Amino acid sequence: MIDLSELRNQIDDIDRQIVDLYEKRMAVSSQVAEYKIETGKKVFDKEREDSKLETLKGLTHNNFNSHGIEELFQQIMSMSRKLQYQLLTQKGVVGKLPFTEVEQLEKKNVRVVFQGVEGAYSQAAMKAFFGDEITSFHVKQWRDALSAISEGMADFAVLPIENSTAGFVSEIYDLLLKYDDYIVGEQIIRIEHKLLGCPGAKLEDIRSVYSHEQALMQCEQYLNRHRNWTQTALENTAGAAKKVAEDHDKTQAAIASAIAGETFGLEILDENLCENDVNSTRFIIVSNQRIFEKNAKKISICFELPHHSGSLYNILSHFIYNNLNMSKIESRPLPGRNWEYRFFVDFEGNLNDSAVKNAIRGITEEAANMKILGNY
Repeated sequence: MIDLSELRNQIDDIDRQIVDLYEKRMAVSSQVAEYKIETGKKVFDKEREDSKLETLKGLTHNNFNSHGIEELFQQIMSMSRKLQYQLLTQKGVVGKLPFTEVEQLEKKNVRVVFQGVEGAYSQAAMKAFFGDEITSFHVKQWRDALSAISEGMADFAVLPIENSTAGFVSEIYDLLLKYDDYIVGEQIIRIEHKLLGCPGAKLEDIRSVYSHEQALMQCEQYLNRHRNWTQTALENTAGAAKKVAEDHDKTQAAIASAIAGETFGLEILDENLCENDVNSTRFIIVSNQRIFEKNAKKISICFELPHHSGSLYNILSHFIYNNLNMSKIESRPLPGRNWEYRFFVDFEGNLNDSAVKNAIRGITEEAANMKILGNY
């Protein structure tokens, strides 16, 4: 008869030995960190770790144990690296992050660009963030706005990045990388879509509806009740209102804001088009300067990873180990590179925090093409 208590005692004894050996291993890892501080050697040595894992797997006696040892030592090596990153930071070997702290952003007498036309939600976000003591202008496309700040025509750009109903705006992320611009602030605007038509038009007259693709998605349930309407996506909601006003066609309607309707002389034919009562869009404030406010509390980064087991987990463990709260993660396939992805992550913190420095150092060494998109 097997004595379960005795077996548990044996496991407890083995576990104590494992803990003792783990602490001894971490002590040696500390000495390795001291060596790397003196020599400038990188912490992460993938070739060495892969070779070590193969050797350790060869010491096992069946496939199950081989896989288990690989997983166990991957975690042990990961903890060893994190300890070394921490010691490097404590010794001041952190490398200077290419961002400058400012007390607060300039919000008066600055030049701000937004995409769309007068009456766009982007304009409302701009006014909410900066107020009225600015010089502003609008452009046709998002890339035009980023080009404007890259070329010095504007100090800041206001762009939509995420909607609570339709999700994130993937093209904005791609453009941030292309133009090498940085997020320095954010503004959340409640979105209240109206169905706008020409003066005298009635709901039963409508045959075509125009709006931005995201707005059409946000009003999908409403539009499904009007399947005889032709839907056409335009570059922005205010532009849709402008088109309807200019065409003077009572069979056309636009999904846009009440402000856009007032701007272009349209009437509200229907409201409450979105089933989500808290439909909001998060806009980002973008600059070509690497700056962040002293009291900034959110960081956005991106990095690239191959599509193989454990790669994302290993990177995200840096947030867990450093007790950083991750608020969002999105992925985008890399053009021309099958099964490789670029990840966009938002997490809480300030670039001056030691925990943030530890995490960023680890991610920089272990992922490809890590970029800080902004601290705001």
